[in-house]
Amino acid sequence: MIRVEVPHHLRVLVGVEGDILLDVDGPVTQASVLDALEARFPVLRGTIRDRATKRRRPYLRFFACDRDVSFDRPDAPLPDAVARGERPFTVIGAMSGG
Repeated sequence: MIRVEVPHHLRVLVGVEGDILLDVDGPVTQASVLDALEARFPVLRGTIRDRATKRRRPYLRFFACDRDVSFDRPDAPLPDAVARGERPFTVIGAMSGG
C-alpha cells in the first residue's frame, strides 16, 4: 500500500481524512501513484495534473522522503520507503508572493 498525503481541500473534495492508501500496480513512480489516485477518485482528474498533458499543475509540489521530486521525471522510481508504504508521497500546495 502506498500512502498519499494531499492538501486539506482535496481531502474534503474526495471525502477522506488523513492519508489515502492506494494499491499501485508495477513500479512506484509519480505517474503510477497519481494514476492510481485519479482512478480511485475521478473528481481529482485535472486538479493535480493537467488532464491532457498529465503535467503537474502550477503551485503544486510533490515530496517523497522529505525531498522535492516535483521536477523529477514522472516515470522515475520513488524511494523504496515510499514504495513500501513506510513514508508518504506528499502533494503540497505552494505559494508565491512578494
